[in-house]
Amino acid sequence: MPSPTELLTATYRSLSEQVTALLPEEAWQPTGCAGWAVLDLTLHLVDDARRGLVALATPADGPATSDAVAYWRAWQPTGAQDEDVAWRTRVRASVAGGLAELSAVYAELVAAVTVLAERTAPDDLVGTQGHVLRADDLLSTLAVEAAVHHLDLVAHLDRPGPAPEALAEVRRVLEGLLDGPLPAGWDDATAARRGTGRAPLDDADRAALGSSAERFPLFG
Repeated sequence: MPSPTELLTATYRSLSEQVTALLPEEAWQPTGCAGWAVLDLTLHLVDDARRGLVALATPADGPATSDAVAYWRAWQPTGAQDEDVAWRTRVRASVAGGLAELSAVYAELVAAVTVLAERTAPDDLVGTQGHVLRADDLLSTLAVEAAVHHLDLVAHLDRPGPAPEALAEVRRVLEGLLDGPLPAGWDDATAARRGTGRAPLDDADRAALGSSAERFPLFG
C-alpha cells in the first residue's frame, strides 16, 4: 500500500501527463462533469493543485477538525450551486490563455505540491477551506479529487484513466462515507462514478445497496 505522498505523486503524475497531452481542438470537448468542457475542467484542476500548495504551507493549530473521509461529507452541492460554479468557471476559463498555458501552470503546481508534501511530516496539521487536517489526510483529499477529475477529463476522450492506487483510494473514502462496502461487482472506476453521481444507479445497484441507495451520491 503506497504512502499518502506516494499516492499523491502517482495520481498527479498520471493526470498531469494527460493534461499536458491535450490538444487545442479538445478544449471544448465535454467531460464527465455535466456542463463542463475540457478547458473548464483544466482550470478547475489548476485551482485544486493551488489549494494543495496553499494548504501545505498553512500550518494550523490543533486539534484536527476533519479527516480524509469526513472532509467530503460537506460536498453535497445543490443543482443551483453546480450551475453557478459551472458558469463562473466558464467565464474564467474563457480568458485563461488556453489549454497550453493552463497545462503548463498545472504541471508546475503539481510538481511543487509533491515536493512540499515530501517535506511535510504526516502528522503536521494544516488548514484548508475552513478545516484542520493532518497532512496525510490532506494528501488523500487531493488524490481523491484528482482521480475523480481524471475520470471526468477522459470520459469522452480516448485516453488512459487514473492510476489504480488513486481509484482504490476513492473507493476507500466512499466506503468510509457509506459506513460499509460498495457492491462487489463494481470495479473502482465504476465505484468512483456512481459514488459521486457521475453515473446513475440502476435497479440492480439499488437492490444491492438496499436503503443505502438513498444516500447517493456520497459526495459530488
